[in-house]
Amino acid sequence: MVFLEVIEWFDETGQELVHRIPEKGSGEIKFGAQLIVRESQAGVLFYKGKAGDAFGPGRHTLTTANIPVLTKILALPWGMTSPLRAEVYLANMKIFPNLKWGTREPVAFKDSELGLVRLRAHGVFNIQVVQPVLFINSLVGTMGKYTTEEIEEYLKRVIVSRFNDHLGENLDSLLNLPGRYDELSEGLQERLQDDYSRFGLSLKHLYITSITPPPEVQRAIDDKSRLSVIQDLDRLVKMKAAMAMEKASESSGDAGTGLGMGLGFMMPAMFAETFRPQVKAKAGTSAAPQEISCPDCKKAIPKDARFCPHCGHQQLVFDQCVNCGKNLPPSAKFCPKCGHRADEKPVPKMCPHCKAENLPDSAFCNQCGERLG
Repeated sequence: MVFLEVIEWFDETGQELVHRIPEKGSGEIKFGAQLIVRESQAGVLFYKGKAGDAFGPGRHTLTTANIPVLTKILALPWGMTSPLRAEVYLANMKIFPNLKWGTREPVAFKDSELGLVRLRAHGVFNIQVVQPVLFINSLVGTMGKYTTEEIEEYLKRVIVSRFNDHLGENLDSLLNLPGRYDELSEGLQERLQDDYSRFGLSLKHLYITSITPPPEVQRAIDDKSRLSVIQDLDRLVKMKAAMAMEKASESSGDAGTGLGMGLGFMMPAMFAETFRPQVKAKAGTSAAPQEISCPDCKKAIPKDARFCPHCGHQQLVFDQCVNCGKNLPPSAKFCPKCGHRADEKPVPKMCPHCKAENLPDSAFCNQCGERLG
């Protein structure tokens, strides 16, 4: 009794793109054999070494010259092996998702703000067989089965190659990257369609999940973002220095105890200076220090001046005459200018005209208006 073949295939792994029946070698598929094709499949009959048209979903009757019983008699000259060889390739037409791609080595990118940096990129993509005959003839060949593992590595390299050019043409700086992942992904997917279609494949979706620079560039970006938020860098440095010393004071041992005691006195002053509100100068005013009068020549001089630019009088001294303000030499008992004793109180200033006392240090009397001296 001769049985006709019923040809069907189930993908148990979920990773096979194409499966051949028979899986090893060729077959003698008989006239009238039944081919069952599922909705997510396409069948291609290879007869006498040539591919026919693809079969869609449904049950199909195959037509070959291998007539049951008669074929064995006619195959006697070839050792009972019929020369009318036939194979059926069943292509999986579903979408294969979550195929990963990424750069093995960092790719060079010329950033408009950071200079030349090296980037790593990663993502996922989905593929689908859309032209089974072209796919089998161009990639599968005579393999018994063809999985995503055989083609994934090649497709990843194609993506990385196109990604390098696409990123250089559509991104000027990594600082502008947030919010542009979808735009870059769609552009890269469109750019890759021709590379995939020549093999009968379609790139259904492509996603860029991350584009990361080297650690040193990441730190530079973090510092730049901090500087854009922090208004007073000096206060930040002082605060960080105080925090670092506070951590150091927590160390065990006598040294840590001594440092902690010292910091107990230093920290209040440091934080008071750090967090003291900064007074901003009004528009149109100068930030120069205020002016005072020289105690010797009475002319205006800067407040932080050490010597008077007009008379040369030294400003920063501890011993001065309490009457006229003249600098006193060390161990002086009398003022060399007014003769007043160094240890006595100042002589009240009196107007020689109206005899008014305790007059301010001015050239005219505030009582009668007469000139003094």
